[in-house]
Amino acid sequence: MSLIKSISGIRGTIGGKVGDNLTPIDTVKFTSAYGTWLKRSSSKESIKVVIGRDARISGQVVSDLVAATLQGTGIDVIDLGLSTTPTVEVSVPRFEADGGIILTASHNPKQWNALKLLNSKGEFISGKDGEELLEIAENEDFDYADVDHLGSYTQDDSAIDYHIEKILELPLIDAEAIKNAGFKIVLDAVNSTGGISVVPLLKKLGVEVVEMYCEPNGHFPHNPEPLEVNLGDIMKKVPEVNADLGIVVDPDVDRLALISEDGSMFGEEYTLVAVADYVLSQTPSSTVSNLSSSRALRDIAERYSQKYEASAVGEVNVVTKMKETQAKIGGEGNGGIIYPELHYGRDSLVGIALFLTLLAKKKGTIKQLRETYPSYFMGKKKIDLKPEINVDGILEKLTEKYKDEDITTIDGLKIDFPTCWVHLRKSNTEPIIRIYTEAPAQVEAELLADRFIEEIKALIKPEKV
Repeated sequence: MSLIKSISGIRGTIGGKVGDNLTPIDTVKFTSAYGTWLKRSSSKESIKVVIGRDARISGQVVSDLVAATLQGTGIDVIDLGLSTTPTVEVSVPRFEADGGIILTASHNPKQWNALKLLNSKGEFISGKDGEELLEIAENEDFDYADVDHLGSYTQDDSAIDYHIEKILELPLIDAEAIKNAGFKIVLDAVNSTGGISVVPLLKKLGVEVVEMYCEPNGHFPHNPEPLEVNLGDIMKKVPEVNADLGIVVDPDVDRLALISEDGSMFGEEYTLVAVADYVLSQTPSSTVSNLSSSRALRDIAERYSQKYEASAVGEVNVVTKMKETQAKIGGEGNGGIIYPELHYGRDSLVGIALFLTLLAKKKGTIKQLRETYPSYFMGKKKIDLKPEINVDGILEKLTEKYKDEDITTIDGLKIDFPTCWVHLRKSNTEPIIRIYTEAPAQVEAELLADRFIEEIKALIKPEKV
């Protein structure tokens, strides 16, 4: 079964059986629920939704189904065509729309696609709204329009240009400094919409671009998740062409990874750290990331005598905490930059512009910049348990055991020790505890994870593990 329904949307593999995969019927069903929910939530006579897609092979088929279904519910559609997640988010308020749907499975392989759902602010819908929508879908309680009240359909090809213009207008973006730095950058856009968004942004900033996989044809040349294990080609290319750095984005351009001039990874956790360093130096404020992100962001905040806050895992939770604390920068450790001055959503384009401004002003190499930040290493493991195991009970026992440490229980259990931390989260779909750790050395992070695996095993009967 490869169909995952959640409060933020629906995700699955293309083809197969209805209800098991992302079939045309499942797409229509979930879009109908979203359209029905929007109409019931609004007192307006005319409702408008912005849609856009990444370049994956199934994108046009899914987009056509979504657009026609929304029209069938009486909703007007503005179709951006090939776009990015942050571009759709920016476009919802631009067009004074009531919502948005992004057709992308983000970093998942080509057989996957998804519908990600936005509210009228261009932000992901809340948990409460998502639950209402899922109930409508489950009950197939849809409202469709009669023939005289079908929704309209229009296309707009200006969205990416508009998005780039808004970035260049931001006070903290110094396009002149970037141009004067004379950067040469290799870009891996994984044959998706980074090729039609990041390339024009970099050219507007006066950067020489060496393009890799920038044709938006959906044929991903490697696993599209921007992790070191998948990025061998660009890690070789950067030093080969004597580039200043490499940039990698995922298919929908909301995650940003950087490659140093010697071909080494800058570190996915450190994209946000570097951007926060620049933003806090110019506009002091609190900063936010999720519980599984690097402690380095907290260290940077403290460097500027600012407060760091941690949220539960999930972009919507980060955004909620950022609003509560009026943070001017935040995001997730997977390379997701959220800069509210533009919008509340992960945005690689604004992250690139902020990072390049920082690098231009520092007047050093990306490797030298990385050395100015605290060095931490992460471990990510899991322990599989049998279904009858009480995962919540295990976490409660560990919470009691470590009650004298700095603990957080808003999302599983996080224990902050003086020089390291461990975050334990249960899966919502299977009997698994995910174990994230961080320490000043990789071996320490791995040992800490192994230690908690053994502690968990000791809390239950060995034959049940």
